[in-house]
Amino acid sequence: MKMDLASLGILPPTQDPADCEPTADEIPRILLDRLGRVRAELARRDITAAVLFDPAHVRYATGSRNMQVYSSRNPARYAFVPAEGPVVLFEFSGCEHLASHLPTVDEIRPAKAISYYFNEKNTEAVTRAWADEISELARHCGGGERIALESATPQAAFELQRRGYQVLDAQEPLEQARAYKVPNEIKMVRSSLRAVEDGVRKLENAIAPGVSENAAWAKLHEHIIATDADFVETRLMNAGPRTNPWFQESSERPMGDGELVALDTDVVGRYGYYADFSRTFLCGDGEASPAQRDLYKLAHEQIRTNMENLKPGVSFKEYAERAWQIPPAYRARRYFALAHGVGMNGEYPYIVHREDIDDKGYDGIIAPGMTLCVESFIGHEDGGEGVKLEEQLYVRDDGRVELLSDYPFDPRLIG
Repeated sequence: MKMDLASLGILPPTQDPADCEPTADEIPRILLDRLGRVRAELARRDITAAVLFDPAHVRYATGSRNMQVYSSRNPARYAFVPAEGPVVLFEFSGCEHLASHLPTVDEIRPAKAISYYFNEKNTEAVTRAWADEISELARHCGGGERIALESATPQAAFELQRRGYQVLDAQEPLEQARAYKVPNEIKMVRSSLRAVEDGVRKLENAIAPGVSENAAWAKLHEHIIATDADFVETRLMNAGPRTNPWFQESSERPMGDGELVALDTDVVGRYGYYADFSRTFLCGDGEASPAQRDLYKLAHEQIRTNMENLKPGVSFKEYAERAWQIPPAYRARRYFALAHGVGMNGEYPYIVHREDIDDKGYDGIIAPGMTLCVESFIGHEDGGEGVKLEEQLYVRDDGRVELLSDYPFDPRLIG
């Protein structure tokens, strides 16, 4: 069963292959436009260059994919991206050929892995050599004293400072660049979602009494690798009493007949784009209990109301004030965000509940080009089962909002 989108003023998701897969000619332009957004954000802040270690940021700026999970914990490949001048990809030893076709990369060099794991007593010397190389590149890109850095070691920042640079956090310009999708980038997002939706169908078909949470969850992993996705970032699938509170990871526990089974996809999928939606199913062939349907009704109502409020020009705080009112008994276990940005993974902005604005929130404007996920978790503070729902949406350049995720709700629960 699907939501009545017309009454919410939301465009339905598309399954048209022309809208869900970029062409061979479009891909290079998307990569160059993304790089252009990074350069523009650096220039806006008078930053000479960014040195990117986060594999999602390296991929966004250059299109390069290599050992994404490994690279998230090892500073062994990185990209030098200047506001003006040549982009240099520093690739893991022996992997230089992987990015040789990319229009965004002007030069590929072997990386200097700046960590104790690689260098032991030579770490300090290698880091000095790394900083010398970065400094030399910066001098050939207009000079300047401001370099943005992320996900590196503290010693790397100290060495750049010793060379006279002001070191800034690269996350700010990168998050702002990624938050607004370039032309045809949304086709990559839709491609990732369509593949993950097929994987969730296989997962849902595997849900049965006596089957472990892990065994069903593995069906999604198998499918996304087969469709050239990267990895699942979390393992959020649980059943029965493990659905409340949320954030309990999948386990070897067998699912029980008549239990709720909740999941959040969190897949870094095709082209490196996040497919992020949540569903709750009923295990077995029986009917849902009145209590289960009541929980589902509340979660569905929260999603529906907050999707309807998602409009360009609305501030984050306005969105929070207009949000669906969570009944008191469910507020303590509310999901931490009402909505969040999404691109290659969860990204700017995070829009928190009205109760949390003063403590955790910040303001901004929902704007065309953003893709956002609207979240709900409904679980009673005294325990029992819980329901997790989430939809992924796109604020289009024409100001209309389009639902991106395309997966039905369980008809036995929605009633």
